[in-house]
Amino acid sequence: MPAPLKTMADAIRVLSMDAVHKAKSGHQGMPMGMADVATVLFTKFLKYDAARPDWADRDRFVLSAGHGSMLLYALLHLTGVKAVTMEQIRNFRQLGSNTPGHPEYGHTPGVETTTGPLGQGLATAVGLAMAERHVNARFGDALVDHRTWVIAGDGCLMEGVSHEAISLAGRLKLSKLTVLFDDNNTTIDGEATISETGDQLARFKAAGWAVKAVDGHDHGKIAAALRWATRQDRPTMIACKTLISKGAGPKEGDPHSHGYTLFDDQIAEARKAMGWTAPPFTVPDDILKSWRAAGRKGARVRKSWEAGLSQSAHKSEFERAMAGDLPVGAYAEIDAHIAKAEAEKPAAATRQHSGSALDRLIPAIPEMVGGSADLTGSNNTIVKGMGAFDAPDYAGRYVHYGVREFGMAAAMNGMALHGGVIPYSGTFLVFSDYSRPAIRLGALMGARVIHVMTHDSIGVGEDGPTHQPVEHVASLRAIPNLLVFRPADAVETAECWKLALAARATPSVMALSRQKVPAVRTIVAGENLSARGAYQLAGAEHPALVTIFASGTEVSVAMEARALLEAEGIGTRVVSTPCWELFAAQSTDYQAAVIGETEVRVAVEAGVSMGWARFIGEDGAFIGMDGFGASAPADVLYKHFGITAEGVAAAAKAKL
Repeated sequence: MPAPLKTMADAIRVLSMDAVHKAKSGHQGMPMGMADVATVLFTKFLKYDAARPDWADRDRFVLSAGHGSMLLYALLHLTGVKAVTMEQIRNFRQLGSNTPGHPEYGHTPGVETTTGPLGQGLATAVGLAMAERHVNARFGDALVDHRTWVIAGDGCLMEGVSHEAISLAGRLKLSKLTVLFDDNNTTIDGEATISETGDQLARFKAAGWAVKAVDGHDHGKIAAALRWATRQDRPTMIACKTLISKGAGPKEGDPHSHGYTLFDDQIAEARKAMGWTAPPFTVPDDILKSWRAAGRKGARVRKSWEAGLSQSAHKSEFERAMAGDLPVGAYAEIDAHIAKAEAEKPAAATRQHSGSALDRLIPAIPEMVGGSADLTGSNNTIVKGMGAFDAPDYAGRYVHYGVREFGMAAAMNGMALHGGVIPYSGTFLVFSDYSRPAIRLGALMGARVIHVMTHDSIGVGEDGPTHQPVEHVASLRAIPNLLVFRPADAVETAECWKLALAARATPSVMALSRQKVPAVRTIVAGENLSARGAYQLAGAEHPALVTIFASGTEVSVAMEARALLEAEGIGTRVVSTPCWELFAAQSTDYQAAVIGETEVRVAVEAGVSMGWARFIGEDGAFIGMDGFGASAPADVLYKHFGITAEGVAAAAKAKL
């Protein structure tokens, strides 16, 4: 006889209380409040096999309210995910456990995305749902037909990214996406109404969602609402009216129990009210047996799916795409493009060179799905024939994200995590500030996402300092596990695209220019020099006294300065630095050889000096920006701020 759903939900509540109490840290309020909803979802609706929590056609479950991580860990343990043992539950929030304070993708089996920064889980889930529809359009219902479920709280819906995410999902009619709103009127400061007066149901409905409200503790009504959600032709939001810390005696419904750790007597009282007599960290056999049965219920569906995959004509291509492997010959056209650029030495903005590279890559790599935050023409991110990703045909490979940089970046994280899609999209580099939290989270998760960031310096020109990034490249370089590429010409741009696509566990930023630049790679190298992160572009003709380091558009400035210095008999080297992160990964011998031992070292970049000491030391000269830009044509600005060949040469001679 299966255990009653209430008793199964109480198992979540008790484990959450015990783990938070032992850790003396955490949040048992949300797990206890949403235990009933989660129990109905996992036992009756979620397509899920605990023995294989990573199988490709599973439903995705996202705990956007990641502070309530014990809800997810309890579910993973109870349903039988082997890695999430009771010992791991005991070690909640402790060093070395796979039950950290907030769920972390890649750290705990069954965790679909890292959550905690509120709203980002919901926005990432939109990307998961987008990828499901796109891969479904490519491979069909037999291989791809699953849902994305999200639990989100008041805080998630307050964060601005949620507005971007729900409006995008509504526009795209992502009918396989359901948000379960933990409608408990609670935030850390007290009742949510002290800071929120909005009607969330009306808000989602206005964005094109189907909405419903339900008692979040009535299992029958919860099940009916979830069944209703599966029949809708648009995304669905179910507002689940709950009591925070449900079952916690006098703390039940108390807004201050959000992060409040219950005392021994309060836990004892809660256990008594539930009729729970088992010791801490112990689940009675009959309840555990029912949960384990729920964890196995998807096994038959999974095995049937696997049998279908084995007979499918799409098997090898599907497995390749989901594994993230590039097709055979993926780089053939881009390599030919590089060879042509080396021979013809085209001069253009690096954003245009990026567009030319995409012309060769998009037809060769069907997983690449692009987009832009309403800046397609400026970002050069679309290729002829891509088609729009949109309802009802999701086979298109170009997403019109609208002016939603944060939502776009978060959605791309979800697309990458889903598999079968390699997402890229564009905006201006200065607006990376809007995308930054999602870029950081993508770096933390190791998601292969490519952020095309154009208009990368004061070279933006007349738009002025609001649109001229000066600190942005430096700030992005500060994020661990993020490749920041700033290529100098057509060859480096194409090389950097290859490197970004090859970085399977690292997101990338392509910082690209608005203004035209001359070719600087004029000698056939026979290898991808950008892969070394920094390399000697030009050696000294006279005994080397000066080394000039530069990235992007300023590499040509460095080359002009070298010519001026060499004309005066001052031997000068030029080192191009398209990717600092890749340079840091090289051997110390290679790094030392590239940096060299010349008497003078100068760096030139149309941005702030932060970080350049690694190349020029503390006594080197830096030519760049120490404040914001101004509104004027690009060439005027470069002269005004002294970022010129003459300025670089003068700085070098002054140091000599």
